[in-house]
Amino acid sequence: MTTMAKKVQGVGLAFLSKIAKSDLVDQLKLRKVIEKSLYHGAKTGFSALSRTQKIFQPSSNQLKQRLPTQDDQLFDLNLTEEQKMTVETMQKFATEVLSPLAHDADHQAIFPPELWQHAQTLGLNFYALPESYQGVATEKQVVSHILIAEHLARGDFSLAAAMLCNFSVINCITQWGSEPIQNTYLYAFAEQPDLQASFAVQEDTPAFDPYHLKTTAHSKDGQFYLNGKKSLVLLGETADILLVSAEFNQRPNIFIVERNDHILVKKSPAMGLKAAETVELIFKNTPAQRLGDDDFDYTACIDLGNLMWCALAVGCCEAVKAYCINYANQRMAFEEPISHRQGIAFMIADMAIEIDAMRILLLNAASLADSGQKFHREAYLARILCAEKAMKIATDGVQILGGHGYTKEHPVERWYRDLRATAIMHAGLHA
Repeated sequence: MTTMAKKVQGVGLAFLSKIAKSDLVDQLKLRKVIEKSLYHGAKTGFSALSRTQKIFQPSSNQLKQRLPTQDDQLFDLNLTEEQKMTVETMQKFATEVLSPLAHDADHQAIFPPELWQHAQTLGLNFYALPESYQGVATEKQVVSHILIAEHLARGDFSLAAAMLCNFSVINCITQWGSEPIQNTYLYAFAEQPDLQASFAVQEDTPAFDPYHLKTTAHSKDGQFYLNGKKSLVLLGETADILLVSAEFNQRPNIFIVERNDHILVKKSPAMGLKAAETVELIFKNTPAQRLGDDDFDYTACIDLGNLMWCALAVGCCEAVKAYCINYANQRMAFEEPISHRQGIAFMIADMAIEIDAMRILLLNAASLADSGQKFHREAYLARILCAEKAMKIATDGVQILGGHGYTKEHPVERWYRDLRATAIMHAGLHA
């Protein structure tokens, strides 16, 4: 009915408008009559249309219809009480222990020996060890392990990565190790606090792919032997136990190697991760043991390692953001803090947005892993985003500090170098 009224009104007004344009109207002295007809026609037509439309307006006393609210428990980002306590402990440790040691450790390219004692006091290994091996882990706790890595990295990226080597090896053996492997090595970690372990996954090939390895394994008389070269091994010179990736029967796998004379060590200082004392390891018919049974999932093992690097990136980016906010509020230019400049404020706002996006993708992948669901796609997306945005945040951090950002007087240049490892390192840690 409303549409028909519009059409009739439009036709009538159009006809009268055409007549009004004709010279004949002036000759017959009818212009005033026609203009009055146009005015009253428009007024009457719109009044009628308004009355027609009011019929379809809802009553003001009716309530808006809403779909029922979903259960609050379906998606909850709040931490458990245990996770809150863990986060507070790690954050305090990062602030009081890691941060003060970070500058000298990076400058000297040495992992501080006293930090091992601090790590034992913190009891980091026991967060990963199962209860049956004197630890506290009762189930898969990937999200909790991600939180530990993130908050340690707020103190320093490189030191946190090195500290988490033992922790990661324990996680990997607990998750994938065969029963004899677990009985041997988890017990050793529980009884020997000074035992050191690390991963050897990375290889110095262009566009390294952890699924296509040059390091190989072969079996002879029931014993495995490794041949190949690994690069950027964290604390590789002092590690007593190594988890090494190698091709076996044309498929990648993980092997356990104890320190022996068949491993050659070559110093290989990198642009970042200096405090982690990265080295190159050469294996020549090195005796090894296979980590897992037939249920071992190499892809999931690599994905869980990449999630740990993402967690370190998120934590370090939080440190960059906090430092830049403090600097921008204190640094004066033209008699006001530079934080009052929109260019600076927008860069810091972008940091906050990107960090939150990184964290959400990371926790999504970790929560899927905890619940036993497939998480390869989510882990891949988290790694891609963290690798890209971590470097952008680090670059913006240097930019905000200007010339100061390029000097060792401020930690952003160190964080810039360390955060580059997010895109370079594959596995090497394990959630």
